[in-house]
Amino acid sequence: MLAPLSEGMTEAYARRLASIQGDEQLADELDRLAARESAGTITEEERRRYDTYVHAGSLISVLQAQARLFLKQTAAA
Repeated sequence: MLAPLSEGMTEAYARRLASIQGDEQLADELDRLAARESAGTITEEERRRYDTYVHAGSLISVLQAQARLFLKQTAAA
């Protein structure tokens, strides 16, 4: 499904994508929302935001895995 996103990938783009990291403020917000989720005190708006962060994180992880694979295959060639 995400294979078309890696078509035409360059080494520079793959390196940049592989190096993306969340910032400390985002990590703190995710921790706060996760704690509220676990405690059952999360609001609907917070739940939507939390779900968005989780889904975005999953997508970024898949894209980073593709970038690392691309870099590994490029180095082996």
